[in-house]
Parts: sequence; structure tokens; C-alpha cells
Amino acid sequence: MKHNKWIDISVTIKNGMAHWPGDRKVKITKLKDITKGSKNNLSGLSLGSHTGTHMDAPLHFFKRGKSLDRMPLSAVIGPARVIEIKDKECVRACELKKFKIKKEERILFKTWNSRKVKSSSFNKNFVYISSEAANYLVRNNVQTVGVDCLSVGGFYKDGVTTHKILLKAGVWLIESLDLSQVKEGRYDLICLPLKIFNSEGAPARAVVRSCNY
Repeated sequence: MKHNKWIDISVTIKNGMAHWPGDRKVKITKLKDITKGSKNNLSGLSLGSHTGTHMDAPLHFFKRGKSLDRMPLSAVIGPARVIEIKDKECVRACELKKFKIKKEERILFKTWNSRKVKSSSFNKNFVYISSEAANYLVRNNVQTVGVDCLSVGGFYKDGVTTHKILLKAGVWLIESLDLSQVKEGRYDLICLPLKIFNSEGAPARAVVRSCNY
């Protein structure tokens, strides 16, 4: 049986990368360096838990919400669908209706953001999921939503609201995906966040491969 090639859709974490305003900047330092006489290489990492490609848990906005280390693996391993959004402002419910989203789907939204996802500067005018679209996704009982920007909600509008609608319904969120090399269609998805105790979010590695589901 021939398997298609896995495509890495996660953003590489590095010094100087874009981060949400007010979050901790990424700082990767060499604690030990073979070229300087050390017996091995060892790095130190300082970054926020919502840096680069990462996941949000309900605990991110709800004090009694489930933490990321309690996430069911079924939320991030299995069939997924990449949906390309043409609107350059936000994901709208009226556009989603034509895709006939089904119960327990894992949906990844590819937007204009994918052209900028590797930029070192933060763009406040990214394409986000509107609160109306978030409610539509909840009514259709999706289990996972992924976006190609640092937040499912907008910087100026629906930032908190969209998060709360999705997370309250138990939808697991993947943010800052790099879908620039991925076409609309059906895929196998694996996205594994760091398993940090009682975490509201954590960096993740995400990959997809095309399938015929």
C-alpha cells in the first residue's frame, strides 16, 4: 500500500519570530556548545506557551476548563479537512455553509494568512473566525479547528468571544499553522502539543498527508 508524503505544517520556533503583543519573546540560548569546548550541545528555551504553532485548551479562557494534558488524542490524530477561505477579513458562517461540515470533523482553515505566517512581524489585520462562524462550527459539532494565524479570534474584533464560543463547546484549537504548501482537500492529521501539566496551551508539531477519505 502506497502512502503519501507527510507535510510539516508547523512553524519553526526561532529567535525573532512573530509573537502575540505582550507575550514573552522567544529566546533560545546555547548553554553548552561543542565548538566552545563543551562535551555536548545544550540549549535553553524561554517562550510563551502560545508561541508559533500551538494548541489552546478550554483552560485558556475558563478557570475550570480542561487542561491540554487531558486532551483526547482523537482530537488531533485522524482525518481532517483543509478548507480554503476566500474572504480576506474573516471566516463567515455564510461561506462555511457550502462546505457541508459534519459532526466531529477536524477542520483546518487556509486563508490569506498563510502567505504571512512565517513573517517575523506581527500583523494585526489577520483573517480570523467571526463569532457567527464559531457558533456555526459549534452547531455542527466539530471537534477540532485549526487556523493559519496566532489566534482564532481577531485582534480588533471577536478575539475573546470566538475563543470562548469554541472552547466552551469543547472544540480543541490549533493556531499558527503553515498551510502555504497545502491545497484544499482531505488529509490525515497528526498534531501533538507538549504534554505540560495543567497547561492552557503549548507549542505543537503538526503534519498532514493527503488521503482519499
